[in-house]
This record gives sequence, structure tokens and C-alpha cells, in this order.
Amino acid sequence: MNADWRTRYDFAMDVAHQSGQFALQYYNQGIAVEWKADHSPVTLADRGAEQLLRSAIASKFSGDGFLGEEFGDTPGTSGYRWIIDPIDGTRSFVRGLPIWATLVGLEYKGELIAGVAYAPALGQTHRALRGDGAYCDNRRIRVSDVATLDKSHVYYSSIAWFKKAKRDKQFLKLVDLTERQRGVGDYYCFMLVAQGAGEIAIEYGVHAWDIAALAPIVEEAGGKFTSWDGAFDLNRPDVLATNGKMHAETLRVINEPV
Repeated sequence: MNADWRTRYDFAMDVAHQSGQFALQYYNQGIAVEWKADHSPVTLADRGAEQLLRSAIASKFSGDGFLGEEFGDTPGTSGYRWIIDPIDGTRSFVRGLPIWATLVGLEYKGELIAGVAYAPALGQTHRALRGDGAYCDNRRIRVSDVATLDKSHVYYSSIAWFKKAKRDKQFLKLVDLTERQRGVGDYYCFMLVAQGAGEIAIEYGVHAWDIAALAPIVEEAGGKFTSWDGAFDLNRPDVLATNGKMHAETLRVINEPV
């Protein structure tokens, strides 16, 4: 195991918990909400949590780069880049729903090598380092063995996103082909696939900071994580995670011409 990877991974877990605990003190406290130009919400908790992350990482790994939702991209010189979302699921956060998390992803020379998703309101941490497996807290997790669409569970955030992508008809076809569908939302869709509670998580409208921490966790759990074209592009708005067994078939359905 690469010692530098392990050192940063251990630190990622520590700093994700610090940042998440900072955000938690504002949860269900009637915090003021601002609306950004893209119509997404932001709060004092988002900004403060990201500032905490940036400061802590910079003090320990001064040559590493940084990309965060609230304060943008800071280039580095070491080959490492931290990609973080201080509160993934801010809409849930401000409505008192517990499904939100601090996401810390780590990239080395363009490869995503580690991810941590800490959900303070749930008291739960999903995490993975390349070559070390995926875990929920201290329990090793694996994707399910379900091998057919008709027995599969599908997770997503909102059907409105599929309308924006002009794939709502294809998504409804996927609904018809699968056993159950749940609008869970945000990071949690993907963690449910990683821990074998469902087989497919599909989203549109994501950014790099929404998925950088999640891809290593899904893949270390034995799953597959790509964009809708079957490749992986951190900067595309479309993403699909599966247990690997129905990945190609799901891509075919979501890309069918109508």
C-alpha cells in the first residue's frame, strides 16, 4: 500500500468528521439560506465547513491541490488534489432531512484513489482507499449479487433531473423493467448500491465534488461507476453506478432513442 495514499486517506477520515461535526451544529437550527446563481442553496454551514477543510488540508499537505463547491479550484504541485463537498444534500440539510454528508475525495495524477462520505446526522461513514476495500464504518461492504433488472432496485434524486436531461421517457422505461425505485437522493443513492441494498443509482446534474468521493467507494465495493456514455468523466453531469451486473443493460435503456 502506498504510504502517502494511506496517510492522506487517514487524514481524509479525520477532517471529514471535523467538518461534518461543524456543519451538524447548524442542522435543524433554522439557519438562513441563500440561493446561488444556479438556483442551488448555500448556507453558513456549507461555507464554514469548506473553509475548515481547506485550512486543515493546506496546513498538512501544502503542495496539494483543492477543488471545493463553495470556493473553487486551487492548483497544487504534488500531483494530489482534494475534491470536496462540505454538505452534499444541502436541500435536505435545510429541510431537516438527515440524508446529507461531507464528501472528501482524493485524486492522484488524475486518478481517484480514495473517498470518504461522512453523514453526521446518521452517524455513519462510508469510505474506501484503492486496493483496501470499501467500508461502512468498520464493516466491509460489497455490492449485491442480483443479476437481472426485474429484481433490481433503482435509486435517484428527482425525476425532474431526467426531464432536464430529456431522458424522462427512458427513465420510466427503466422503472418498468425494475422491481422497485426510490427517490433517495444525493450521495446516499450511491452508498446504498455500494453496500448491496440496491443495484442501480442514476443521476443527472452532478458536479465533480458530488461524485469524486463516491466513485472509489462504489468501485472498491465491486461495483461500476461511469457517465451515461459508459466512460468516466468527472466533469459530466450524468452518472450511473451499479453492482456491475446490469451496467451495460442500464446504459442501453437510458440511451435508447425515443
